[in-house]
Amino acid sequence: MACLLASYLDAKAHRGTWIIRVEDIDPPREPAWAAEDQLETIEAFKLHSDRPILRQSTRIEAYQQALNFLIGKGLAYGCACTRKRIEAACLAAGLPQGAYPGTCRHGTGGAPIRAWRFLVDDGFISFNDRWQGTFKQNVLREIGDFVIRRADGLWAYQLAVVVDDGFQGVTHVVRGADLIDNTPRQILLQIALGLTTPGYMHIPLVLDKKGNKLSKQTLAPAIDRSKPEEEAARAWTHLGFKPFAFDTLDEFYSEAVKRWRTRFQIKA
Repeated sequence: MACLLASYLDAKAHRGTWIIRVEDIDPPREPAWAAEDQLETIEAFKLHSDRPILRQSTRIEAYQQALNFLIGKGLAYGCACTRKRIEAACLAAGLPQGAYPGTCRHGTGGAPIRAWRFLVDDGFISFNDRWQGTFKQNVLREIGDFVIRRADGLWAYQLAVVVDDGFQGVTHVVRGADLIDNTPRQILLQIALGLTTPGYMHIPLVLDKKGNKLSKQTLAPAIDRSKPEEEAARAWTHLGFKPFAFDTLDEFYSEAVKRWRTRFQIKA
């Protein structure tokens, strides 16, 4: 709810267009009912996308075109590595677990291609996050050449979100702080594909008493759709704002947009 509210308020504070996108390109991890359930929750809070809702499952051809472009530019290559092979290579090279050591950069040695990776140069990628401040990362050393099409044939989040942000003309991204270290990879892809880098804001996560992110995986209680005013007010205070009195959601959004604009010094 906090991300939903923050993204909406930021868009309206900029007098911009707020869009909803359904990221449904990972069926093994996504229950069939999840997307519709989320859309029903958004509807319960009387929030509506300013454009038709885009479903990533309809964008497969666009992702393939982007991959073909990167391959043609020598910026993507096929990888034959298994997870176990990568873990062993990282251990031998003293690299962080999960980082790719570049094993297939110069070919797979005749082994069949399992996944496709983006070729990363050494050096830091830095950006100014509107909430967290300056963030920088050496993607090559911390992540390595990262996957853009998975071994199971599905498209990686990094490529899909960059292609769709470009397609939809996204100028401002507001999302949870757990995704901030994804951003340098996305900036690299934006540069490679000739796309404009949007402004980013990564808001604090809602955590339980043990410091874990509230989610279905941690058995967090679902948002109570029958009490949207209470849920909205709770998300508002989580974002660091003082509570205020209101009677309807429309009143809440109207006042909240004004306060958001003031806090972040948005001139619109």
